[in-house]
Formats: sequence, structure tokens, C-alpha cells
Amino acid sequence: MELGGLPVETDVSCGVWISAARRRGDPATVAALLPATFAAYARVFHPAVRYDGDDDVEVSWAEVAAYNGTTAHLLMQWHTVTGSWDAQPSEHQAAFWDDGPAEGHLPVTVAARLAAVLARHTTTPEDCVFGRWDGFGFDLPDPDVPPRLLLRGKHDVVLVRGAVTDAVRNLAPEPHEQSANVWWPADHAWCVVTDIDMTSTYVGGSAACIAELLGTPGLEAAPTGPDDSTAFSADTLNPRPRER
Repeated sequence: MELGGLPVETDVSCGVWISAARRRGDPATVAALLPATFAAYARVFHPAVRYDGDDDVEVSWAEVAAYNGTTAHLLMQWHTVTGSWDAQPSEHQAAFWDDGPAEGHLPVTVAARLAAVLARHTTTPEDCVFGRWDGFGFDLPDPDVPPRLLLRGKHDVVLVRGAVTDAVRNLAPEPHEQSANVWWPADHAWCVVTDIDMTSTYVGGSAACIAELLGTPGLEAAPTGPDDSTAFSADTLNPRPRER
């Protein structure tokens, strides 16, 4: 069996180091997503999109915050930056952005930039494991075959194996589009998590790796740490939108 043209990994024990670490992390923190053993961490914000003819123009969270008079910072949330719980823009914001950040999916352009950095910070760039959440319901009618890597919060994933550059692959059958939700190299030099409920991706790695990532053009990223909150309520600088 394959996902996105990559062979399914039937020995899910290769991911136990991640599942065990996630169980030890406090809920709604970075440590509940990534092992708290890396030297440094980053949060990568998925861009919003503005349509320009046939082109999709990436719009950063910082740009949206400036447009709305809100504050861009590490713990910002999309709803606090925009002042709305709606995924689509209000009439006021529609002139600036047309579609919000992808939730639970790492956009291909961002994945390519991220993979280019990460490939330089592993000794095994050709041996990488990717996990896709089994709850999407695309193509996995059997709950036990192929085997799943069991992750806290019923975020179990089916694993495939490829190269770091395969991070851009669509692991869902057409017309669906879905990136890996977790991926790491065989040498465990770093780990990437795109949680199914989040509009950001978290990365743990060496200090040099994260420093390069933070300085990479086209990646809107901020340094974070294992104890930082990932909750929707984490942003205390910007006002919380009114409940619907």
C-alpha cells in the first residue's frame, strides 16, 4: 500500500520515541506535540492567501495584524489577529486576504522551504518518516490495516517512508490535499508537527537548525519552547473575539 506514492511503513515502532514523549508533555503545550529533548524550537505560521488573478499571494500573519491594528507575537492566534472566529474574511478584510491559513495542512510552498532547510540538518536526508492522521477517512476503511502509530488525543497516524524532499507530497487521494501531520529523519535530528486542529506547524531541532529556519525568506516563524502554550486562548495581548 502507498500514500502519495510513498510506501507505507508497517513497523510503527520507529515512531515510539515521539508518541512516548508526547504523553509526557503537558496538554496544550509544545511538549504535547514534540519531544521536549531538542535544543531549540520554532512555530511556523501558515500564510493566509490573497487571490490575484490566477495567482495565490501569500499574506503573513504579521501583515494581517498590522492591517487590523492587532499585535503580531509568538502566541498570537488567527482569531485574535483578525478579531473574528470566521475562517473567511469579513467585508472589511476581504480586500486584504481571501482565504485564511490552512488548518491541519502544511501548504506545499511552505513545506518546500522548510524541507530545504531541514535537509541540511540531518545525516539521513534520504530516510525520513511521514505520518498522516488516520481520521480523515479518505482511504483507510480498515481500522487496523495498515498499523497506526498511536498518538495522544486520538491523533493516530499511518506512516510512510521517503526523503526529506517528499514533505511536499500530497498524502491524500485526489481531489483531497493533505500534507504529513508529523515527520522526522531516521537520525532523529529534528521533528515537524502540523497538528490537525492548528494553523501553525511546530519544529524541534538543533540550535543551528532552528536559527537557520527562523532566518529563511518565505517562512514566517518565531522561536518557541516546550512549555509554551498552543491553546486557542494563549494570546493574551490581543482581544478575544466575541462569541458567535
